[in-house]
Amino acid sequence: MSGQTDSMILRLEKEVEERAALIDGVVGSAQEAERDLTQNERELTAEARKRIENVEQQLETLYEARNRTTKAREKVQTVHNELGRMRAEVDHGPVEYRTAGAFLIDQYNAAMGDQDANQRLQVFNRVAAHQKTSDNLGLIPDPVVGGLLNFIDAARPLVNVLGPRDMPSATWYRPKVTQHTTVAVQGSAGAAADEKAELTSQKMTVTRLTGNAVTYGGYVNVSRQNIDFSSPQAMDAIVNDLAAQYAIQTEAALGTLLVAATAETELTTASGGTPTATELVAALWSAAASTYTATKGIGQVVLAVSPGKLGSWGSLFAPVNPTNAQSTGFTAGNFGQGIVGNISGIPVIVSAGIAGAATDYGVLFSTAAVEVYEQRVGTLSAVEPSVLGVQVAYAGYFTPMVVESTGIRRIVNEVT
Repeated sequence: MSGQTDSMILRLEKEVEERAALIDGVVGSAQEAERDLTQNERELTAEARKRIENVEQQLETLYEARNRTTKAREKVQTVHNELGRMRAEVDHGPVEYRTAGAFLIDQYNAAMGDQDANQRLQVFNRVAAHQKTSDNLGLIPDPVVGGLLNFIDAARPLVNVLGPRDMPSATWYRPKVTQHTTVAVQGSAGAAADEKAELTSQKMTVTRLTGNAVTYGGYVNVSRQNIDFSSPQAMDAIVNDLAAQYAIQTEAALGTLLVAATAETELTTASGGTPTATELVAALWSAAASTYTATKGIGQVVLAVSPGKLGSWGSLFAPVNPTNAQSTGFTAGNFGQGIVGNISGIPVIVSAGIAGAATDYGVLFSTAAVEVYEQRVGTLSAVEPSVLGVQVAYAGYFTPMVVESTGIRRIVNEVT
């Protein structure tokens, strides 16, 4: 009982630390980016806080049970020691023969009728029954050590850098200017340059982009027994995993849209392989100039890369930070999704959403060229009394939209 109680206390205490670390990590990411918590981050924080409160209540009960068990065991040990002392007095203490001769003398004396020698031989020859764990399988617990091992990264660095906008409806429209008015020197329309010459004139045309809500979601049907008897709690693990998978899929949808942009900037190298730092920086400046032409400096220029691409580009910039470096450098020790550094002042974001064939590219874009719209449905559940089960789902509506395709540039290696 005490072993199982201690194991559960250790597991719950570790879970409290993990949930607290999760909250600190989410808040830390938002603070570093100087932004508010996203809807996804607020939901994860709220769920972690509720779980901490539930675990603290369980810990209070377990602490009390452990203290009572410890006191009871101390009393049992005291009684056991007293009985052992009394038994030793009755048996005249344990019998030890220092030599084989002493043992033979007692055997001889016992055969001659010596009662003390006979009693010593009886105590010495008592056969103890050997108790093994195989004889007590019903008493051996099957401990579950630590929290649930679940290697998954639900960060959405690309979505977060753009900032999800509220989704107004199933279908919505985004107005966009496709032709501007013009201003020119008086008379440049064909007449002589004079005070009464006709000015240039051109109408402004506005079209609209169409957005449609795309639904992402998944569900699991869980037995009531799995919910009641699992440790760690199965329902919490399932809901958290569904939310994480939603985050992964929506980040991938945005990454796929960025990679699909047709505009490219050639990264010219001598061999077509890994570029030098100078060659990479030249391509980034060229792409940045193109995004300015497309968005007129509105928004922030960002470089998105897959984990694999940073593996080859990151090594071009050592984290030694010389005064004349193009970048402060990248360190492999804190490698992960999110902003990992910069090159020529351009933030470099690692995202698992830039995957597959996209590992051949880096994508430089202006945050004004892309928008994301989202409406979280969150967790839905329904009880199935006939089969004693609970069906739980997690869903949301998510749509990324390119508002200016030329504001997105794929960085592609080319051979000179």
